[in-house]
Amino acid sequence: MNLKNVTKKIGPYAYLIPAMAIFVLFLFYPFIKTIYLSLYKTNKMGQAKLFVGLGNYRDLFQSKSFYNSLLVTIVFVLIVVVVSMLLGLITALLCNRTFPGIRIFSTAYAMPMAIASSSAAMIFKIMLHPSIGIVNKLLNLNINWISEPKYALICVALLTAWLNSGINFLYFSAGLSNIDETIYERASVDGANSFQQFFRLSLPGLSPIIFYTLVVNIIQAFQSFGQVKVLTQGGPGESTNLIVYSIYRDAFFNYRFGSAAAQSVILFIMIMTLTLFMFRMEKRGVNY
Repeated sequence: MNLKNVTKKIGPYAYLIPAMAIFVLFLFYPFIKTIYLSLYKTNKMGQAKLFVGLGNYRDLFQSKSFYNSLLVTIVFVLIVVVVSMLLGLITALLCNRTFPGIRIFSTAYAMPMAIASSSAAMIFKIMLHPSIGIVNKLLNLNINWISEPKYALICVALLTAWLNSGINFLYFSAGLSNIDETIYERASVDGANSFQQFFRLSLPGLSPIIFYTLVVNIIQAFQSFGQVKVLTQGGPGESTNLIVYSIYRDAFFNYRFGSAAAQSVILFIMIMTLTLFMFRMEKRGVNY
């Protein structure tokens, strides 16, 4: 085999080297290092010092705080996914017709995806302020929304849902635009009303987009951090101590990098298991 043939066969793979180098440096190496650290007790600099095997995992599963973080995270994810997908779908349906000012409404509905979570949380914090917040003034209430455990998680979840609704609006708008308009015309001729058209035509036609959006929203909700950091810092008590914030707190406040790494591995396993399960269920509810 001459040099020209070798270059011809190997050459295409050389274009993968820059991308693979980035993946190795920023994805694979941190992932392997996280698994490694989860098996050790570390010093305050995050250096592995004492091998404890599964000791960090055992300590987590014996901790009430960790179980609370799991429960809070699951409730948070459910609220975020349901509300953000409903907001995205409703706004996409509203903008699926041509009318004056459609571009203004479309821009407004998509705007949340361009806003940083920390910036939105700062604005939201002022809106929910017990004395000067617009929410209490409009509702004529006197509630400290983010300082009461029964309201704090809902407030953070609704903010996150609104932030995620912008990209959902774009996904659903794209899905609706791909549905053939003639099927609605034929359905109208056959006497189908708007609700029947939505449930019999729009939803089945959107099923691939709904599945994709569901997977993406669940992964994003599990990784929410900025809004919790700005609004509640995991409090009051541990009512908003999501597992991502628990990882941050263990690593950078308590200097327990081994425990934080173990929680990261558990979070990865949870998301991976849930994603694989959803892909297994895909064929039962998705119509291509």
